[in-house]
Amino acid sequence: MPSPDWISAEDAQARLSVRAQTLYAYVSRGRVQVRPDPKDPRRSLYRAADIAALAQRKSRSRKVSEVAAGAIAWGEPVLASEITTVAGGRLFYRGRDAIRLAETETLESVARLLRGGHGAALKRTDRPKPPESADMRARAFKALAVLAGSDPPARGRHPMALAVEAATLLDVIADAVAGEVGGGAIHNRLALAWGQGPGGPGADLIRRILVLVADHELNASAFAARVAASTGASLSASALAGLSTLSGPRHGGATAAVRTFAAEAAQQGPRQAIANRLVEDRALPGFGHPLYPDDDPRAAALLDRFEPPAPLADLARAVRAVTGQAPNIDFALVAACEALRLPPDAPFALFAVARCAGWIAHAIEQGQADALIRPRARYVGPEPEFV
Repeated sequence: MPSPDWISAEDAQARLSVRAQTLYAYVSRGRVQVRPDPKDPRRSLYRAADIAALAQRKSRSRKVSEVAAGAIAWGEPVLASEITTVAGGRLFYRGRDAIRLAETETLESVARLLRGGHGAALKRTDRPKPPESADMRARAFKALAVLAGSDPPARGRHPMALAVEAATLLDVIADAVAGEVGGGAIHNRLALAWGQGPGGPGADLIRRILVLVADHELNASAFAARVAASTGASLSASALAGLSTLSGPRHGGATAAVRTFAAEAAQQGPRQAIANRLVEDRALPGFGHPLYPDDDPRAAALLDRFEPPAPLADLARAVRAVTGQAPNIDFALVAACEALRLPPDAPFALFAVARCAGWIAHAIEQGQADALIRPRARYVGPEPEFV
């Protein structure tokens, strides 16, 4: 049994009357201390005093503005959605376990599931040729920007018309990353473009990656896509808003930070690189996740399917030994791309293609809500000068 000072996740949730996601959010914001259960390292224990302090605060009345401000960063859900949730340390797409879906499904089939099952195999055949550029990221931005500048608003459109547009849009960004208009499953087209045999082990690993990162609840890029969609913007404009947000170093650019950390470990040795970062109070990119206090199931599902390069495997073992943190999806994505010897920007490209499915689903759902997302700002600047 846990000591009175430390309690289980189930007990903490019961005392706060919250779901697992909210408890994990409290941990990520430093409001609740957590440690591995000495009897079962796969589980976590939570400091009882922190839980009690939170429970006391929750019992007091709070201003609406304070509640809203706390919800913006890893707080309570701020939008109703039927698309994706993280519950019990697992990821679910419309109630279906994403890990199980990755065993058999393609990105195309998961994209249909995310957007509600519409447009079973519909798409335009006259897709534009991808923009000419040696940079996959630049091609993706240009392809979406061209469509965003010409596609009609999504508001008021027939659902089947949006379904065709959605399926085509996913193909367009895949074409941009691959560098040419292609046919067949997206994972096979990307595999072929990157020197992997279509239908082979490399293509299957790419398929699994695409399925596992297709959506992740109301993350920053999904929220950006929904804000754009709430104005009635086209699906391509909403997807472009999502891609722009994904490009930030604290979102889709996180894989670059993993590579930097791995380079430090290769030069200094894993334990020294970890020690240096801990002493400087710097993060260990690629490890731990606020929504998964134990293991990120997406990373575990991928890492079970291939042998990571030895330096990365050594780094993962060292981080777990020193901090107890497990690899997250960013680490697994970098490790998979390194194992397959894919281009340096492949982690971001895979993220962008896969997550486009989620952005489209969120854009369609937000459009159906017929509500403009327009938060209020809490002004903290100089006092207005009334003349």
